[in-house]
Amino acid sequence: MSDHDSRILEVSGLTKRFEVRRGLIDPLLRRPKLQLTAVDHASFSMDPDQIVGVVGESGSGKSTLAKCLVRLIDPDAGTVRFRDQDLLALRGEELKQSRRAMQMIYQDPYSTLNPMMSVGKAVSEPARVHGLIEPSERDAAALRLLEMVGLSSAHVKRRPRELSGGQRQRVAIARAMAVEPELLIADEAVSALDVSIQAQILNLFAQLRADQGVAILFISHQLSVVAHIADVVMVMYLGALVESGPVEEIFSHPGHPYTMALLAAQPGKHRRRGSRTPALAGELPSPSAIPSGCRFRTRCRFAQEICAEVDPPPRELSSGHWSRCHFAGELPSTPPAELTVSSHPSRQSQSKELGR
Repeated sequence: MSDHDSRILEVSGLTKRFEVRRGLIDPLLRRPKLQLTAVDHASFSMDPDQIVGVVGESGSGKSTLAKCLVRLIDPDAGTVRFRDQDLLALRGEELKQSRRAMQMIYQDPYSTLNPMMSVGKAVSEPARVHGLIEPSERDAAALRLLEMVGLSSAHVKRRPRELSGGQRQRVAIARAMAVEPELLIADEAVSALDVSIQAQILNLFAQLRADQGVAILFISHQLSVVAHIADVVMVMYLGALVESGPVEEIFSHPGHPYTMALLAAQPGKHRRRGSRTPALAGELPSPSAIPSGCRFRTRCRFAQEICAEVDPPPRELSSGHWSRCHFAGELPSTPPAELTVSSHPSRQSQSKELGR
């Protein structure tokens, strides 16, 4: 079987722009519209059973990328292939089936659960809608799904308001797993939880990958979280993927100044004492006015004249590791010494070519 045939998801040139008017909307004034580039020619691929982390600041385009993948919003350009099927061409029943195979988990699980519906009904409802279970099987299916995510029969009759944040997130994960997906897209799924609960949910995701064989696209602004769970890390800045590679390689030998700054900004023990790499400074530019050349140059301490003139192409640093920086592989790097990269038994150390 070829590498192409084995991939579960292939994304090429994915682009999404939004148009907004300046100031108050007044058709008589005919103010020109601003074009905001949320995702800019993103290209990557995923293998079955793989966990790929997407990191970047708020406003970098991570959530828009996720919504384009599941067709909650339609991209303006590019292709998305899931199991070698063109997702952007699907309509009707075919689109419904693709959404069954690709499930999203959000930051706020409470907003995705019906407050009037019991936990048992909430987790079994997707399976009923897709015809995977008979009405008489709902109770047994609900209990099985809740046990899969570490809950028990005591939670079946409860309402979402009676659960803790961590329990609600487990319910949301159980609800997603009810339709036997091949790919989970977790959008900041642990960022609103306490650190101890975060660890439990991360371990749950790892267990689902090991037991159910589900692939996971894990979106987070916390690099320490991604280090714990991901096989591959993709770094996103101002709509573009600027670096990608195996998690061990990214955290030990970052090849892009933005990645270095994100690592240096990690709090507490994740930041090396006396590190010469400064934490990220300055404001994220507006997506309506992306800098010329390298989009990170206005915040980069290594920027030179070429950075303002030429958009850097991806430069391969090692197998599966690339960076969009003119000086990738030549920059001094002092990554955090104590940032722990978890070693799961099922972690895939080899990544496919993620950037083009």
